[in-house]
Amino acid sequence: MDNRLGDIETFLMVASEGSFANAAKALRLTPSAVSRSIARLEQRLGVTLVRRTTRALALTREGAAYRDRMTVLLSDMMELEAGLGEDRGEPRGLLRVNASPSFGIEGLIPLLPRFRARYPGVRVDLTLSDMIVDLVEERADVAIRIGPLRDTRLRAKKLGHSRMALVASPDYLARRGTPRTPDDLAAHDCLRFSFRRSVDSWPFRIGRRIVQRPVEGACFGNSGEVVRQMALAGCGIARHGYFHVARDLKDGRLVELLADYDAGDGEDIHALYAAEDRTAARVRAFLDFLDAVVVEEGRGVSAPARPAPAD
Repeated sequence: MDNRLGDIETFLMVASEGSFANAAKALRLTPSAVSRSIARLEQRLGVTLVRRTTRALALTREGAAYRDRMTVLLSDMMELEAGLGEDRGEPRGLLRVNASPSFGIEGLIPLLPRFRARYPGVRVDLTLSDMIVDLVEERADVAIRIGPLRDTRLRAKKLGHSRMALVASPDYLARRGTPRTPDDLAAHDCLRFSFRRSVDSWPFRIGRRIVQRPVEGACFGNSGEVVRQMALAGCGIARHGYFHVARDLKDGRLVELLADYDAGDGEDIHALYAAEDRTAARVRAFLDFLDAVVVEEGRGVSAPARPAPAD
């Protein structure tokens, strides 16, 4: 009989309990059986996992890394078994979602109570980051992405589109004045992003042409949420996806500027997922839920174009 899984479970119990004796008691084994199990595992791996002394037990660096990795893998295995056996009519299990802070805070978190009420068997692990993550490496089921798509290995479901908006706080405008034309921005602090793909100009429609106007400013942010907070604090003028600032505009914390010069560009919003993950009921339920309500609750997100019905 292959004892590999049993040896791993024994090691994890030793790491948790801090001694062979306590682990043996918890597993209803003898201390010598626990010792033999750890020795087999170490021999198979070719490394020392546990450093033993007469008074204490400690994990080696390799032992700590192995413990952390195996804890995650065993958790994933249990989630997989639960997911394979889930009832078609009642999705359940852990759903891991990754989104940008801007969309997560303004467009996704407000939807979670409704999603949980509809699917009480699904637990949601939400991670917010502006970093482009690998779904497999980060163990994410769904990633919400704003803007152009780069990873062609994944399936994409378009959730909607958000136009762009130029905004500033009433306090900033009271101190610095309100720009009336794009050329007026030369006299203002414009908030920009610090990451590589950011640009130092903003587009405007002047007559029939789209013209890029260079912008300058003393403050930079590494995420949309950071720049939004800077705008709210009166640091300058920001250019955001409308969904990100719609609530601020409605409540008067920010004011939209130069709307008559709107270039008509915007950002598409997609849900990305691995093709095989679509078969999991919890993933299907989440994607269908987003498709149905993100425009309704997403504040400033317009619905994606739908194909015309066949005659």
